[in-house]
Amino acid sequence: MASSGVSLGPLVAGLYDVQAFKFGNFTLKSGICSPVYIDLRGIVSQPRLLNQVAEILFQTAKNAEINFDSVCGVPYTALPMATVICSTNQIPMLIRRKETKNYGTKRLVEGTVNPGETCLIIEDVITTGSSVLETVEVLQKEGLKVTDVIVLLDREQGGKEVLAAYGIQVHSVCTLSTVLEILEQQKKIDAEMFERVKRFIQENVFEAAHPNGSLPSVKKAPKELSFGARAELPRIHTLASKLLKLMQKKETNLCLSADVSEARELLQLADNLGPSICVLKTHVDILNDFTLDVMKELTSLAQRHEFLIFEDRKFADIGSTVKKQYEDGVFKIASWADLVNAHVVPGSGVVKGLREVGLPLHRGCLLIAEMSSAGSLATGNYTEAAVRMAEEHSEFVLGFISGTRVSMNPGFLHLTPGVQLQEGGDHLGQQYNSPQEVISKRGSDIIIVGRGILTSANRLEAAEKYRKAAWEAYLSRLDRGEP
Repeated sequence: MASSGVSLGPLVAGLYDVQAFKFGNFTLKSGICSPVYIDLRGIVSQPRLLNQVAEILFQTAKNAEINFDSVCGVPYTALPMATVICSTNQIPMLIRRKETKNYGTKRLVEGTVNPGETCLIIEDVITTGSSVLETVEVLQKEGLKVTDVIVLLDREQGGKEVLAAYGIQVHSVCTLSTVLEILEQQKKIDAEMFERVKRFIQENVFEAAHPNGSLPSVKKAPKELSFGARAELPRIHTLASKLLKLMQKKETNLCLSADVSEARELLQLADNLGPSICVLKTHVDILNDFTLDVMKELTSLAQRHEFLIFEDRKFADIGSTVKKQYEDGVFKIASWADLVNAHVVPGSGVVKGLREVGLPLHRGCLLIAEMSSAGSLATGNYTEAAVRMAEEHSEFVLGFISGTRVSMNPGFLHLTPGVQLQEGGDHLGQQYNSPQEVISKRGSDIIIVGRGILTSANRLEAAEKYRKAAWEAYLSRLDRGEP
């Protein structure tokens, strides 16, 4: 640690006064519920405080006698800190983009890059170390060396050890424990909150993965939240909250894939199976007799039986086009569908276009992070990009279509297609998994079932079998306490 608790007192007090430290109940990026939330973004509007932070970060680097040629701040909160450091001390700065531009140079790193030189990373807060690792990877691909990171606050949850496993040394100005001690001394928090946060730190430590393995995982995972508890999370999407509440009330996490070609059959399914489902998924473009009046009847049934309507449109075009497809045309999807989904291939523009139409109507979007067909390319980096896009647009995106739980944020819902009571596949590449496998083992929330119900002689009986199987799998996951 660069400074003693005494010298850090004015800085900690200043940060507290601009609400950089918040105490209560918060969901972190990792999905963990925390009694403390650290938000340093507001200091950009406090020039004196920003200069103070930048100065102590630079002094920490000097005290550690680090040799470096340039500085890069982890986007976005650390960018102004790095800017002040570089401007004040005449040091070359690099900017790492979160997304590649689709025009111009299309570079991920802006500034003069000299391969072989060493770049020092600046970060505001470190928890798991994953954000720093993402920046390290981008810089190293440009031929730069990265050996050290200067961080204002270490939450002491394993991020330092994680980065050490990757050969990155962390130099922190202060730890969360030190901040707590200072705030208690200044009587800004009481002893009860002090102990609560300390206990949280001890119980939620991330372990380092092998450098060739996955990103950090939690040693002691938080207890799995029920659907009802997740519905009450702060800042959760209102539609996600509504869905979770009705799932808890009706004891169903079954989505019916109503892929039928006649409107009459669609409405019969909605009326007869509505009490057993939480979501009804449509493909209106395969209806031979689609009319908006049919959809009015469907929305009436959805209100009566308490389920949401999800149009499986899979939007995958530029923002201006999907906006028209969503709002206008023959189907006028936004006028009746609670949920739609989209591919992330076009970039964030697809979400922005849909959001302009759907947000005022209190609609929601699911991003396709994984698919159930054999040979799907929606894996790895594609899936990670979908999660990042959801996090950046959580005011409209409320979850994913995926085969597994791809985000640990309990505010996001996971819906999984390709589910049957008996595992297997078909001749067109569709892969089937059981409700127990999908919900209990893979961590999804809702099963999407079509043929397993529609081809049954008694559709209501089949729907109830799937409902009970999925709900029991959810309850067993709760009993294990695993997220």
